[in-house]
Amino acid sequence: MENFAAQCLDMARAILGQNLESINADGTIQPIEGEQARADESGHAALAIGEFYRATGETQFSGFDLVDLAARCVTAQAFTEEEHENGLGYAALGILSFGPAKERNLVWERLLDPTRERLDKRMLARTDYDNHLQAFNIAKSVVRYSMGLSKKDETGKLIDRFIERSQARSSAGFCDDSSDESPFPGIFDIYGVMSLVFIRQSLQLHANIHLRDRKLPSLRTVAEKYLKLLPDLVRQDGLGWNFGRGIGAYGQMHCISLVLQSLRDGWIADDKRAQYNDMLRRLFQFFFLTYMDQEHGYVVIRDPERDTQDAHTTRMANFDAARYLCQWARLANHIGGDLKPQNNPSRTAGRMVVFDKSNKKEQGLFIYQDAESGLHLHLPLVANNGLKNANGLAFPHCPGVFDWPVDAFLPILQPELTFGEHKVVPSFYGKKIVTGMGLRRSFYFRYEQPELITTEEKLVPGLGSCRVNWNFSGNHLSSEFIFTVKSPIKCDSMRYVLAIGSPHSEKHLPGTFTLGANGLGCEVEHDDFQGQWQETEEVTNEPTYRGYWGNIHYIQTLLRDHPLQMRPGVQYRLKISFTPDVAMLEA
Repeated sequence: MENFAAQCLDMARAILGQNLESINADGTIQPIEGEQARADESGHAALAIGEFYRATGETQFSGFDLVDLAARCVTAQAFTEEEHENGLGYAALGILSFGPAKERNLVWERLLDPTRERLDKRMLARTDYDNHLQAFNIAKSVVRYSMGLSKKDETGKLIDRFIERSQARSSAGFCDDSSDESPFPGIFDIYGVMSLVFIRQSLQLHANIHLRDRKLPSLRTVAEKYLKLLPDLVRQDGLGWNFGRGIGAYGQMHCISLVLQSLRDGWIADDKRAQYNDMLRRLFQFFFLTYMDQEHGYVVIRDPERDTQDAHTTRMANFDAARYLCQWARLANHIGGDLKPQNNPSRTAGRMVVFDKSNKKEQGLFIYQDAESGLHLHLPLVANNGLKNANGLAFPHCPGVFDWPVDAFLPILQPELTFGEHKVVPSFYGKKIVTGMGLRRSFYFRYEQPELITTEEKLVPGLGSCRVNWNFSGNHLSSEFIFTVKSPIKCDSMRYVLAIGSPHSEKHLPGTFTLGANGLGCEVEHDDFQGQWQETEEVTNEPTYRGYWGNIHYIQTLLRDHPLQMRPGVQYRLKISFTPDVAMLEA
């Protein structure tokens, strides 16, 4: 992997060369035009600089004193008025990257006494978290003990607590990132992978290598859940995690880091290493060609054709990319070997990955791929933390074929029924999930909702129920939604939306999926709501409707805009099928 490591380090240098100048004299970060700075960006910058130092040993770069820049960023993060556990966790590891103890730490030596006292106090104060923020508590504990700020090491206890909660809140052992403030439990998204990657990175810096060795097997029990998922999750063109929060560029970066860390730790069997190396190559190529501006050398997550969630700024994404690239370079040099392409022919398969199964709810991910057309779908049935977007809705996610906007809530490929103040969609949870193989190598995915749930992820007891049937055969798929109500009630409206998009016109991987001339091949087979297709809305030039990977061009809406009196005992069905024309982009 020497060439890969060198390429990663070259990219990290290019990114830092474009972004170090954004660090102000007080350590805060200057945002790019049109964006607002975040209070935790200084911590991200500090860790990026620290990882570059670990990878190269250099303290000077392009006229910048890296130790001084890191000290400024740490100081700024230490004195932010609001509590930002993530920024503080990143800043803490940034300090530790420059040395294992404060007496020999280049950054600690540059910090003024008030900053040291402030850091000591803030890293000692902790809130017990149920979600990914617990990973930053672990980082703070590692730094406090390793740098001699505390004689008591709580790292092992915090890691045990993180793993115990993962196992207690998910019957399958995945990370549920919901918290007390979440409207509905069961947020299974990329933040689980991010947490594992960050915890493993923190352990690598721990001064007590014996504790690291003791805790790695426990961490492996959770990480292996995601490792076994990735070969089916990653698309043939290299697209990684593509549902829930924090996707886009981060959906590639977190997955790459998990694979490299696992290869380094020996968590991947020898007979599987070639498969994971090939997957790593595809993930990286997709990231490089989709998000890197190769002419100027920086990461682009927002432009006239795409967008990302508000929580991610361009500066943050660039510092995180530089950090990860330095980490990948170190890991690749340690692992060795090569990233030769493997001849892994696509296969037709349908697989259900169970995230949680209890008497209250069932949640998971259905993955379908068709060998002939190349169609590769992810249908998540998970909570979405009450976010007003379509990222976590239960429809087939396939960027380039079945697209959706970043920050606009639209009921993509599923009906939204309005009952007074309640808008319900058949997403977020299910019960009696059934998957299997039907006639002629077809696959089905079915679930029920005994109680309807709103777009805000709140159950509405006593209103009604829904059954959902998805069928997949080749490049043909059909969906059926069957609603019943428990008492006479008026349905004010029904809305069903298609978003027609495309990959980025310039920044895309050759061979990535797109729609051909025949489009989605949509057909309404049965509609008891008697909806009417509205005039197609062109949104190519509207920023609200940009996607993570490319632009959304058209919105097509099936709408019933007048009331329907629904009666108990009557089934109200909507059945819609698709035969998408799956094509592939050239270079």
